[in-house]
Amino acid sequence: MNQVSLPVEIHPEEIGRKHSLGAAIELCADLAGFGLDKELQGRLGVDKAQFSRWQSGTEGIVWPKLAKLMDECGNDAPLLWMLQQRGYDLHSLHKTKSETERALDEAHETIKALRRVMLGGTK
Repeated sequence: MNQVSLPVEIHPEEIGRKHSLGAAIELCADLAGFGLDKELQGRLGVDKAQFSRWQSGTEGIVWPKLAKLMDECGNDAPLLWMLQQRGYDLHSLHKTKSETERALDEAHETIKALRRVMLGGTK
């Protein structure tokens, strides 16, 4: 994952209120506190006109730019909007764990097992 910004919590209901990919792109930026400012456009390497065309739907956005937008904003609002449009239940989706998260879970389980052994079968 190439996330640049801190993760921002987003609720499926917020996604459901958006009626276009452009509106989901705007939500993505708004949740990160960018709105439509020049800082985000600069980070993405696009000008105001192109960003506006993405929002209005008059120009498509290529995956690398969309992924960078979501990374910079710390949320996946446009992706979640697309999934919802294709009939996916956003309440049941979850991200897979990274290799680091899996290793951490395994380490926690090992620690619990060692504690049980050292304490003679108690927690």
